[in-house]
Amino acid sequence: AKALNYHLPSVLSLEQAALVEPFACALHGVRRAGVHSGDTVVLAGAGTLGLAMIPQIKRHKPKQLIVLDLNPLRLGLAARFGADRVINPRDQDAVAEVLALTDDVGCDVYIEATGHPDAVQQGLDMIRKAGMFVEFSVMNGPSTVDWSLIGDAKEITIRGSQLSPYCYPTIIRQMAGGQLTTDGVVSHIYALEQWQEAFTTAASPQAVKVLIKP
Repeated sequence: AKALNYHLPSVLSLEQAALVEPFACALHGVRRAGVHSGDTVVLAGAGTLGLAMIPQIKRHKPKQLIVLDLNPLRLGLAARFGADRVINPRDQDAVAEVLALTDDVGCDVYIEATGHPDAVQQGLDMIRKAGMFVEFSVMNGPSTVDWSLIGDAKEITIRGSQLSPYCYPTIIRQMAGGQLTTDGVVSHIYALEQWQEAFTTAASPQAVKVLIKP
């Protein structure tokens, strides 16, 4: 396979450079969603990739961007990154909340970025008729749904999102131009000899993105 190299401007920090790849994948996912001005968008998942999607979604001027996550730390970051509303499904009925915020219509766009099978049914339940569902994450297990809900009941459009085609130059330009916030995404930095501690931290709820610095 051919490889492409991208020159990183000197204004980018090591932390920003490490985020180019996931932020590029996030940009592609948002492009697949086809967000329009005035849409209500629900983003399930506020990890590195979900956080990276928030500023890209906001560029399309949605009516409201609602972010769902089980981790209060990540929900706080989502709000700081620009989410209009954050919901913890462990504390609130996320489907009922979204329906209440949309006059029982449902969201226009649902982006699944958690990797948990339950988030698929959650999205199908809260999305409006003829809405857009983007399956972005890699699932940690099988997901079974009623396909009649996708077809006859709601006529939902479902799109996948793979990697980051044609997105690296845009992300590098946005980062270099100060148009894309990354503060707080790299939550921990470790020296190379601390790699075991780094991997342990990466699996903890206190971590977002963990960087090993040579």
